[in-house]
Amino acid sequence: MDRSVTPYVTRWTGEGTSAADVTVTASGATYVDPIKDALARDLDGALWTLCQGEASGKPEYAAELHPERQKSTMDGLLCAGCNKPADRNGDGMLWVLPLLDDAEESNWEGIQAAIPPMCAVCADRAPLLCPVLREGHVKLRVREAEPIGVRGTLYPRPGEPGEPQEDVLVLYDSPDLPFVVARQAVRELRRTTVVAFAAALP
Repeated sequence: MDRSVTPYVTRWTGEGTSAADVTVTASGATYVDPIKDALARDLDGALWTLCQGEASGKPEYAAELHPERQKSTMDGLLCAGCNKPADRNGDGMLWVLPLLDDAEESNWEGIQAAIPPMCAVCADRAPLLCPVLREGHVKLRVREAEPIGVRGTLYPRPGEPGEPQEDVLVLYDSPDLPFVVARQAVRELRRTTVVAFAAALP
């Protein structure tokens, strides 16, 4: 597999997430190992999933994006494909997203995106590689992309019933933030302009 064309944020079969032990106190979720906990906590106070392994084997296009690389590209507004600055023009930054069920009738204003933006070259290349985008996608120009929170595993507070909940969006101003182990950074896309819709590719 040619790594030069595989999108930077794609997870490979040789990569995974750590099975580090999580404990939950009244203050929030923490890793039992204090060194791992310190390494995995960001400036917003969110605890992040630990990654292990290396980019070897085959790219897993249908899997969730690699947590560390997804976060770094979203934080820096870098291209999901090549990790270079995303494309910008007078209408905003370029985003390529899978179509919603009601694609062309959808209001793309305020969409919560965990897919980072792209440069022009990668925006054309990604749908040829990613099976999700190949099923249909939209190109957007976005003038505002505010970081609003994270998606991850939300742990119940001590004494509360229930199991950890997977794939929960937790906003940065939520009291739940200390109790989540994040996997994806999320931005809300505003002042959007639809550039083009693309139907499923053969």
